[in-house]
Amino acid sequence: MKVSKNKKDLLLRPLIYLLSLQRLWRLPFPIISRLHLCAFTGMATISFKYWNDCVDPQDLEAMWKDPDVRAEWLNVGETMGSKVHLSRDPDGQPYLTQTEMKAVAGIIVRRHFVSQIDSDMLCAIAELESGRQTLATQYNKKSKDCMMGIMQISVKTAEWLVRDLSYQIYGLDGDSKLLYKPFVNVYLGAAYLKWLSNFEQIERSEEFMIRAYKGGTKKATHKSTSQYWKKYISVKGTLPTRKVFEVAPMPNAPSASATADSPEKGANPTKTTWDSRTSPEDMEEMWNNPSVSKEWTKSGEKRGKVRLSHDTEKRPYLSRTEQRAVAEIILAKHFSTRGVKPCVLCAIAEIVSMRFVNGVGQRTGLMGIDYPTACWLYKDLGYKGYIVKSVEDLTNPFVSMYFGAAYMAWLSEYEGRERSPQFVIQAYISGPQNVNLQETGPIWLKFEEALSRYEDTKKEQNSCPIL
Repeated sequence: MKVSKNKKDLLLRPLIYLLSLQRLWRLPFPIISRLHLCAFTGMATISFKYWNDCVDPQDLEAMWKDPDVRAEWLNVGETMGSKVHLSRDPDGQPYLTQTEMKAVAGIIVRRHFVSQIDSDMLCAIAELESGRQTLATQYNKKSKDCMMGIMQISVKTAEWLVRDLSYQIYGLDGDSKLLYKPFVNVYLGAAYLKWLSNFEQIERSEEFMIRAYKGGTKKATHKSTSQYWKKYISVKGTLPTRKVFEVAPMPNAPSASATADSPEKGANPTKTTWDSRTSPEDMEEMWNNPSVSKEWTKSGEKRGKVRLSHDTEKRPYLSRTEQRAVAEIILAKHFSTRGVKPCVLCAIAEIVSMRFVNGVGQRTGLMGIDYPTACWLYKDLGYKGYIVKSVEDLTNPFVSMYFGAAYMAWLSEYEGRERSPQFVIQAYISGPQNVNLQETGPIWLKFEEALSRYEDTKKEQNSCPIL
């Protein structure tokens, strides 16, 4: 008996039939939105029955460690060590419960976007975009692109985030179907929101980010996205308690040393020590600094395992002594002829990151230098003292300080002419195109205030050269 060429032929027949009906009866496109071609080429070849089908073992373990998820799963008869069933809607489509969605968003933020992205933002978008369906798929007729998964990330956007912005913790490896996996999809959705938060080097509002997520940056202020913003606010206000979104470690999480020594596969490890962030050569330079050596010895630190300081939310930060030492080492090694003062770099770090190693808000790392800027400085301007291969590299204090100093050096001669200290500082904070020395004066005052916090600046306050 002769059989059809392949199974996909059988799957495409209903689509062809419905398309013919659409042309005959002029049916609106949404009627077959679940059966368009990209859905068939994706969903037809992928099926999730269990959580184990769409997450790595380490991610599943992290889900079990969330107390609310654990309680929910045990309550419906799931057991650790066995496959965990995905919930299904009346149409048989797999989806995440609100508890599960909260946990996935919380884990992603804690691992990769602490203090940069609001977990509730991810949950509200997932609610609006897909109803939390893992295999949700839509087709954009204008862009000819597919939106996939919980956060409805397009294939083009996902590839751009991985290729150009180096969000490679969950690599796609040319397989767009990986976007259906919850952790992959939410991670890239968060990465896109972070990019939107500093679009065109301007700090953006939550409303801009949400409306741009829906309609693109050109429609972030267009009336076509205003209703989406209102729906978002409504959904966000009805989300369950935020307690699982706190930055503190998850219950039963591995110890700091275990996490640093045994990072999770496909995840950004919680690097709790200096040694896990920096090179042995830079660590030796730190130990050779008398002030740092004294501070570390006094707090009981040992070579090979120097702990980073953490705030009450478990976010790693540098002491002012440590930060000054990093600035001195970077300037002595790479910028000795530029005349930049360590106190200047430290003051900028105070403003943009509050000395938090991972950065604050949309700003990455100690000096708030984003990945595209670091790559540009490295590839085009020849600042190759440190290699930057991914966003994660910028959470190394030395790497961030180096590219921060390089960016300052470039700004000092912006558009081919020597710039004033006020211009350089304000351009660093708000972008060179947005400098207005009268309107942005408060930035300079804030910088001077931060500068005064470093002990030796009092003597130099009236004559501390910046460049």
